[in-house]
Amino acid sequence: MKKLVISLGGSVMVPEKIDVPFLSGFRKLLIKHAKKGKKFFIIAGGGKTCRDYQKAAKEITKLTKTDLDWIGIHATRFNAEFLKHIFKGYAYEKTIENPTKRTVTKKKIVIGCGWKPGCSTDKDAVLIAKTHKIKTILNVTNIDYIYDKDPAKHRNAKPIKTTGWKDFLSLIGNKWEPGAKYPFDPVASRLAQKLKLRVVVLNGKNLKNLDNFLSGKPFKGSVIE
Repeated sequence: MKKLVISLGGSVMVPEKIDVPFLSGFRKLLIKHAKKGKKFFIIAGGGKTCRDYQKAAKEITKLTKTDLDWIGIHATRFNAEFLKHIFKGYAYEKTIENPTKRTVTKKKIVIGCGWKPGCSTDKDAVLIAKTHKIKTILNVTNIDYIYDKDPAKHRNAKPIKTTGWKDFLSLIGNKWEPGAKYPFDPVASRLAQKLKLRVVVLNGKNLKNLDNFLSGKPFKGSVIE
């Protein structure tokens, strides 16, 4: 994989507050692999920042799903700007808002964000992959695997190491809700299925495991294809 799309969950960047140790390690790791010739398209998620603003807005007034999506999109834009600056010198100078427009740059790291309502940044990652003809998306999140049920609520949740798109969509359903937590959102999943993409889900906090994946070594995580 010389080119890779990374859907970077906001839950990993900002779980409660900005995770400086993780981001520092993530930066060093990607720069190391970029120097070896890899190119990364990173799409920043909104995470807790997004959900906090959405929750507050709903407590103040009645809003549509589209309104809440726009709040989330702007949260991802801020996170993307933040990433672009911490990768300064290695990252393309502009934040990519339209994932269907091809980005031509010699820079090895390109940062993108949310684009339109109706989905999460997972779909933007899929669209970036389609635009740049990349077949693998890495979903960096805060769970080790996809599970058959929510591991935060069910102690007996079982990990799913490999699965197909049909079974995965049966697991998560087809309905998109702003601020909802999905291993990979249903709108993005349907498009990824259509494009025959491979999505790898792993826990970004384990930087050694992430390095193993980027190095083509055995890794801990789930694969959907």
